[in-house]
Amino acid sequence: MGDSNPSSLRCRHCAGPLTKEMETSAWTVGPLIRDSFSMIGSAVGGISSAFYGFNLVMPAVQRRVKGPMWLHFLIGAPPVIVFSSACAGLAGGAIPALAQLASSSYHAAVASPSLSAPPPQKDDISKSRTSSTI
Repeated sequence: MGDSNPSSLRCRHCAGPLTKEMETSAWTVGPLIRDSFSMIGSAVGGISSAFYGFNLVMPAVQRRVKGPMWLHFLIGAPPVIVFSSACAGLAGGAIPALAQLASSSYHAAVASPSLSAPPPQKDDISKSRTSSTI
């Protein structure tokens, strides 16, 4: 917060933007990258949850429902589809959010003046620790 320019004010603790204009700064992930991560996250979340759901639900349905295989699929598929859709939606939102978090954290760490300056030396504390009689 040492800058006098109001458009570059950031919180000194978390490097978050203090003005509305800074929310659309160079620290944000671009729309193309965000949409790509969203598509990848949705695909990975949907496929992995469908695989997990079918391996978990179908044996339980086959044990409890006696009948042809199409009946097992008819009963077991709807919960798997709902579970898979929910996981795809969550992963499609979480992956871009994590990419934004990683990008913002990197830029905050690089721009932080506290990381570039060496910590001040405290001779008083080191002398008091070495002169202790314990």
